[in-house]
Amino acid sequence: MLDDLTEKLERALKKITGQGKLTESNISDTLRDIRRVLLDADVNYKVAKKFIDDVKEKALGTEVLNSVTPGQLITKIMYDELTLLLGGSGSELSLNPSGITVIMLIGLQGCGKTTFSAKLAKSLKNKKRNVLLVAADVYRPAAIKQLQILGSQIDVPVFTIDGSKEPVKIASESLNYAKENGLNTVIIDTAGRLHIDDDMMNEAAQIKAKVNPTETLFVVDSMTGQDAVNSAKAFHEKVEFDGVVLTKLDGDSRGGCVLSIRAVVDRPVKFVSLGEKLDSIESFYPERMASRILGKGDVISLVEKAQAQFDEKEAEYLEKKFKENKFDFDDFLKQIKMIKKMGSLKSLLGMVPGISSAIKNADVDEKQLVVVESIIQSMTKKERTNPKILNGSRRKRIARGSGNTVQDVNRLIKQYEQMQQMMKMMNKNSGKFSLPKNMRYN
Repeated sequence: MLDDLTEKLERALKKITGQGKLTESNISDTLRDIRRVLLDADVNYKVAKKFIDDVKEKALGTEVLNSVTPGQLITKIMYDELTLLLGGSGSELSLNPSGITVIMLIGLQGCGKTTFSAKLAKSLKNKKRNVLLVAADVYRPAAIKQLQILGSQIDVPVFTIDGSKEPVKIASESLNYAKENGLNTVIIDTAGRLHIDDDMMNEAAQIKAKVNPTETLFVVDSMTGQDAVNSAKAFHEKVEFDGVVLTKLDGDSRGGCVLSIRAVVDRPVKFVSLGEKLDSIESFYPERMASRILGKGDVISLVEKAQAQFDEKEAEYLEKKFKENKFDFDDFLKQIKMIKKMGSLKSLLGMVPGISSAIKNADVDEKQLVVVESIIQSMTKKERTNPKILNGSRRKRIARGSGNTVQDVNRLIKQYEQMQQMMKMMNKNSGKFSLPKNMRYN
């Protein structure tokens, strides 16, 4: 995500890192490079110019402390200004505390509205909301069927009117259905077009007037760069919306849309979508995104992803196993499944400070997790809980059963033994072992 932008900004900032002090000359040289990077990333010209002017004004008016280098100071100013450019602070989704919350999704065809509606439904369901998905796209072939399939995957009902070609009526009737069935959150997936036209805008405006949504969210494909910003501006002028959703952000290496859209339409980005999985949705926090863009990682989001997979009982159980040095292959398998739910390995590593640029071109092999899973699943229950009995013949059988080599099996067992040694040393040296507090609770 935004790898290209991050790498180029880091390269531009290196020029001032070795300078002994800040001068108007070296500030101007650095910011000239950064301006070029922003324009190459397809950032709106006016947005890029104002950003550079603001950074320059702050840099020239700031005294460098003895404990701070020019490079650190410029990076800090860049971080502050990027945070402001991205919105300053996170903007939460408005939920009606009493009565029905109606969330209407608008945007061009192909931007990912339908998939995002299911992701949002799953996220809100996890927060104990009773959700109804509404299939109001009556034009795109199989749009209704797609939403019904997604709804069944997350066990969320989907409302539509069979054979109806009236999206306004479908949206309106869905509210009655929600009320009658005790559902407090309605997500309306509306129709898009391949390009902006009056029919699409008028229909969206009519639906909005009829259902009076609590939130209207504009969903946009971030990979379309400046075109995404232009379509956001056109939609906002015709159908005023409350927030923006950036989809396919994991495939956007440039970042122009992310950096421009808030400044152009003056509406907050509320969510980002990072993949095809229905749990690959994140609330948008400007300060965290600014940190990622500058290659400083995003530890808070990483911890939150881990917390979402750990519950308190599971954490206490694992802690006990660690203390008693009884962590076995069954526990190992649980950890792998948790990691896979958190997202791709490359995206997780990219949240660790200092690693994002280092792994840009690295081959992070997701298949290794599958290899480990298959090996463990080919073990008997007795072998998983007591790895000491894994002799040569057992290892050959496991290799054949998992479709891997004996070397693969030996490598995994060796890694497991090394981990056992590490836990033994930790317990011996500290007298106790405890999971970090931020991993202990939901």
